[in-house]
Amino acid sequence: MRQYFALFIFGIILAFSSCRTDFDTVASTGDLKFSKDTVYLDTVFKNIGSSTYQLKVYNRSKNDISIPIVQLKKGLNSKYRMTVDGMSGNNGKIFKDVTLLAKDSLYIFIETTADITDANPTDFLYTDEIQFDSGANLQEVALVTLIQDAVFLFPKQNADGTKEKIQIEGKDVDGFYLDENDPENGNELIFTKQKPYVIYGYAGVPENKTVTFEAGTRVHFHANSGLYVGDKATLQINGTASTTEKLENEVIFEGDRLESLYSDIPGQWKSVLFANGSTNHSINHLTLKNAVVGLDFKNPLNTIEIKNTQIYNCVEYGILAQNTHINGENIVINYAGIAGLSCVYGGNYSFTHCTFNNNWQNSSHFAVNLSNSLAGASPETNPLTQATFNNCIIYGSSTNEFNLQKNASAGFVYQLNNCLLKFGTTSNSDYQFKTDTEHYNNIIVNENPKFYNVSKNQLNIDKTSAAFAKGNPAYIIPLDILGATRTSPPDLGAYQSKDFPK
Repeated sequence: MRQYFALFIFGIILAFSSCRTDFDTVASTGDLKFSKDTVYLDTVFKNIGSSTYQLKVYNRSKNDISIPIVQLKKGLNSKYRMTVDGMSGNNGKIFKDVTLLAKDSLYIFIETTADITDANPTDFLYTDEIQFDSGANLQEVALVTLIQDAVFLFPKQNADGTKEKIQIEGKDVDGFYLDENDPENGNELIFTKQKPYVIYGYAGVPENKTVTFEAGTRVHFHANSGLYVGDKATLQINGTASTTEKLENEVIFEGDRLESLYSDIPGQWKSVLFANGSTNHSINHLTLKNAVVGLDFKNPLNTIEIKNTQIYNCVEYGILAQNTHINGENIVINYAGIAGLSCVYGGNYSFTHCTFNNNWQNSSHFAVNLSNSLAGASPETNPLTQATFNNCIIYGSSTNEFNLQKNASAGFVYQLNNCLLKFGTTSNSDYQFKTDTEHYNNIIVNENPKFYNVSKNQLNIDKTSAAFAKGNPAYIIPLDILGATRTSPPDLGAYQSKDFPK
């Protein structure tokens, strides 16, 4: 009897449910609501796909509705693509009879790939609209994208379908050598500010050639790409001080994704790699972001001048120098997975008015690392003939941001003068900052420099900083990294102090 009764009740429920009209829809009446009335897709290079952007559509009514058509106004010719609640429609352009339940919402995801010729020639904007319904019930959401023209440099494709390659450290990698007589781009060894550059693979500087980056140049590297300065080749970066936040005179190296989402994501491209035997490098007013290794020096010849340079968000190192001679002034490095500055296998270094900070998310990083050995090298040790830091800040989120790796088999000469250090307590004789006057003079330990905004790579200081007016005038660089005149006694680090914006 219980089984029959249960079947009877189930039959009644089934009968009632088959008569329900809850899932019947009515036609849309043009009362849809949207999360935004204009979707701005961030700037993209011509013919490079954008990130995916989101629009949310709401049905505030008590009725399940059917939207007869959701489409791009330019139809199948539109350079935008959509998915509507996971559906791709007709090539992502046209969707018919889209159901939206009462008090519910649906997601539309939008992306674009457009050429500069598709954009408005006066403002380089490419636009379209998403149309919902038609006639009296028509509602529209605008789509806007800025398309940027660029010079694209990439490996050629061989007849057998393989890509052109160059050899780096004994390995063949996708790449090409810059050509001073390229039929399409002219002299590829002179980079100018006329258009940004987008590089695929490694761009190599040929032997006995010099690549020059003029003030205001913008270079964007695709994933796994970089710049290779080969044997007897030279790099000259000739940026100058800028007067606005646009850094109009700075040379900028970064990834090729222009969307704001990617502005501070590490590891978007490889490195600027300097081969053993490369020579006569000079770097001034360079901003380098989001690489694996920023500047990677492999025993280049001659002293390298690095001035007024910012390096941020590198997966491994900001500067990795192997048996290198560097004279550095007004350098700022922040966020590096292993070390901001790592000088290994000896060399000769002088850094003045530099800010080495490291707020990488792990606790095993350093702002500065010095070593006179290298595993696998022959011989394994090489003398560190000098490592001098004057009026510098060495700080970060780890307990110890300054690291010495000394091997007794080779020389290890270093000295820090008027520097602020982050370092925990230790009995190690190498880190006696107050009593070891051979290596340390006027060292401030574990006092906060009070940077303006570390997470945004703004390492400016004001008068409340522990680094304020603590420098030695004997080491002063007259202008700071932004071109401001330093007062005396000078502040530590790369920035002349000033009041923070309120």
